[in-house]
Amino acid sequence: MIYSELIEIAEKEFPDVVLHAQIITEKLRLHIVDESYLDIWFSKRIKGRFAYHWERRGVDGRVYRYDNRPHEELKHMRCFPKHFHNGSDEKIIESEFSEDPKEVLREFLRIVRVKIHQ
Repeated sequence: MIYSELIEIAEKEFPDVVLHAQIITEKLRLHIVDESYLDIWFSKRIKGRFAYHWERRGVDGRVYRYDNRPHEELKHMRCFPKHFHNGSDEKIIESEFSEDPKEVLREFLRIVRVKIHQ
């Protein structure tokens, strides 16, 4: 995945959410208007491995992450190894995100938009 394509989506489609974007050591960081950030990472070593990590611990103590790290204890999930950390590292639910990384970004940023405007 080319991070520049994701930057274009974030900045053009979500200007009310994303302040600016930067590439930091093999990941994309989107700075969010509430002083949080969203990191997007695609592994160069393990084909297909990814993570979308919204870090809000400094804002409200929460973290949201969609990734496909194969946690053994999640094998029962129908979407395994994909899963979503919903507010904390411990609260894990099944993933319903698209398979397309561009659409995943859009879906994730819609979640961000709703949560920061609550």
